[in-house]
Amino acid sequence: MSVTDPLTIALVIATPGTGWGGMEKHTADLAGALSDRGHAVHVLAHPAYSDCFPESAHLHPLPLQLGRNNLWLKHRLGRTLKSIGPDIVHAQGNKAASLVSAACPKTAVAVGTLHGTKSSHRAFRKLAGVIGVSREITNAASHLNARLIYNGLALPDSSQHKSRNQPDIPATDGQPLLLAAGRLEPVKQFDRLIRAWVNSACGGKLVILGEGRQRPLLESLVRELGMEKRILLPGHQPRILPWLQAATACIISSSREGFPYIMVEALMAGCPVLSTPVSGVRDFLPHTCIARSDNVDDIATLISTRLAEPDLLTAEQHESFQQAREQLSLETMVSKTVAFYQDLLDD
Repeated sequence: MSVTDPLTIALVIATPGTGWGGMEKHTADLAGALSDRGHAVHVLAHPAYSDCFPESAHLHPLPLQLGRNNLWLKHRLGRTLKSIGPDIVHAQGNKAASLVSAACPKTAVAVGTLHGTKSSHRAFRKLAGVIGVSREITNAASHLNARLIYNGLALPDSSQHKSRNQPDIPATDGQPLLLAAGRLEPVKQFDRLIRAWVNSACGGKLVILGEGRQRPLLESLVRELGMEKRILLPGHQPRILPWLQAATACIISSSREGFPYIMVEALMAGCPVLSTPVSGVRDFLPHTCIARSDNVDDIATLISTRLAEPDLLTAEQHESFQQAREQLSLETMVSKTVAFYQDLLDD
């Protein structure tokens, strides 16, 4: 098979349909871009995602709320893959890798993407190849055929306009606007970020975009601290580019990440990024923009020191902006992924 031949590719994402995060977005973006290149793309996913993937990809709904050892699920997956007859079966995440290891047709090449740090990567051992979305994850994969391919995004569209229902971006009268975005879930540690913002004694406003289970807790904490005017939670915003363009900096406060999409979006928009020391950030951010740890005091120190000189912060990340546009585009991610597919098929 030559590198120009179209492939039949089955993307398997085994999340239970209850949320939409980085791994789901990655799979949808990959499916659309592979289809645009002329490949026949099939997505095997929970039926709750039926409207979330591009129309050019064929969606095969499966009961993926069931456990990875469920015999009915394995049977359904195996039967569906056999009917597709793929050249490549690409598992997204640990559960999908476990299922694909058991159900992949012998005529297909199985590859998996590791999206996060796990205590065990045993599910990936039987696959022909493994993709890691950060250097740390790739090195930890312990697979003879592991390849680093960063998550990528389409270059930002500067013509993107504010949606009709989008709230106004708050004015700060020349003071900093610090932006965070993500699911309001414990792993993002927005409660720590709120306390760190207060401890940093910076002027301006902290805005946290997103929705999730922790909204009541976070709103209560903001009220308890008397910070309703300086810490805002406007909810999920479908167009984040205007917020990034208005922000002094974007901050990641997570306890762990695979490869943070918000870092990619911010750097491509020319917005400086501050972060806890999660996977993936060391390859793109200056060490002075990464906190020593994810505790409140270290996050507060990072905020107060880096926002004190915003012009210097922007200048210091000029190389990061350029590096992101060169290495973190959707085009680069897809090209490297297809090249890896071809290498596995040639082997």
